[in-house]
Amino acid sequence: MDSRSEKETRELGRKMGLEALPGQIFTLVGDLGVGKTVFTQGLAEGLGISEPVSSPTFTIVQIYEEGRLPLYHFDVYRIGDVEEMDEIGYEDYFYGEGICLIEWANLIEEILPEHYTEIRIEKDLEKGFDYRRITVTER
Repeated sequence: MDSRSEKETRELGRKMGLEALPGQIFTLVGDLGVGKTVFTQGLAEGLGISEPVSSPTFTIVQIYEEGRLPLYHFDVYRIGDVEEMDEIGYEDYFYGEGICLIEWANLIEEILPEHYTEIRIEKDLEKGFDYRRITVTER
């Protein structure tokens, strides 16, 4: 999918949030500044979460429970070792009834479940500063 604005990126997230099912896991892959947080804000909106959503850069996981399903928003960019995920009890989140969204999931590939939805966001400056190519792949 092509996104030409933050609004379009947020809207794709919102649509995916509206359709999300209990236990679904989304991985979010993309460089700094491509719109991962904007996408996540849309997903949260689609789940009925109205509180502000920001990247959980220093906490690994941010929990939002006010929507139709809980959202567990992970940012594993600063994780030093997969054992840190064990320490926070990631399996309770990954295999629970909420929605997991994991930024920088490529850093913890060895513990990802067999099935998840990968969302890859990439810039293409030749198509404009705000252009994003968003690829959704079922794994």
